[in-house]
Amino acid sequence: MLTSQLAPPAIFLMGPTAAGKTELAIYLAKHLPVEIISVDSALVYKQMDIGTAKPDAETLHQYPHHLIDIIDPTESYSAGRFRHEALELMADITRRGKIPLLVGGTMLYFKTLQYGIAQLPEADPVVREKLAKEWQQFGLVRLHQRLAGIDPVSAKRIHVNDPQRLLRALEVYEITGKTLTQLTKDSAFSLPYRVLKVILSPFERSVLHQRIADRYQSMMRAGFIEEVRKLFERSDLNAALPAIKAVGYRQAWSHLCGEYDEEVMIEKATIATRQMAKRQLTWLRAQHDGVWFDSGEDLPKEQVLNFIQDRLSDTD
Repeated sequence: MLTSQLAPPAIFLMGPTAAGKTELAIYLAKHLPVEIISVDSALVYKQMDIGTAKPDAETLHQYPHHLIDIIDPTESYSAGRFRHEALELMADITRRGKIPLLVGGTMLYFKTLQYGIAQLPEADPVVREKLAKEWQQFGLVRLHQRLAGIDPVSAKRIHVNDPQRLLRALEVYEITGKTLTQLTKDSAFSLPYRVLKVILSPFERSVLHQRIADRYQSMMRAGFIEEVRKLFERSDLNAALPAIKAVGYRQAWSHLCGEYDEEVMIEKATIATRQMAKRQLTWLRAQHDGVWFDSGEDLPKEQVLNFIQDRLSDTD
């Protein structure tokens, strides 16, 4: 195992949506020998450009991003697949004498990449049906209380109104006799890189909220509804697919189904994006080895560049 001092460097540029990560990544790519790997569960999809704030074609031509536009919206993309492909890309980038720069806001992907992924059992229909009946009979609060007694760490992480994750946590325990927390710990993985974590975000919540609202209005002007309409008209896509469940797309799809008008769609999408940003920030605050930079007024380009250069020179 390489020590942290001998391990090759990798840069994690993390932050909530609308924090300015892409612009900062491009700046760093101009000044450092890096290659960008996207860490975004929506940017993997083709034909989903405006609603994902995907870098434009010219930017991608000048500064290629790995793991963008790699699958069709009919397909699914998992954290496990991301980890496998990102590790291969990082190894190749390092072999060529460059530094992997991983940029994005899908925190599950960052977590899986750095710490590994638990080997969980396949779903058991019998156990799942039993838990579903208990849900109907006793409600989610009772099931959440049971999980808290079995696995308080997972119970704290899983919201009482998240039946999918709650039932899965209980199912895993009934099948294996081990909690999700235990299984995750048992599958601990050490990333063979010296990771520099840069966390970018406006420090004032109101600034981030305004950026989210402004971004959505900008996407509307850029033709977001027309983009979703093209997806909507495809016979092989539906609202149950992970791509269509992405924030913004889900609300636009419902609008095109006639569930509500455009004004309500924008409001719902903006609220959902704020909620996503809140979850992202909650996870990021737990990253005690990350260094925060405020992107509230001006993007701290030089400060971040200087920080990375100083850290890289520590072991030169």
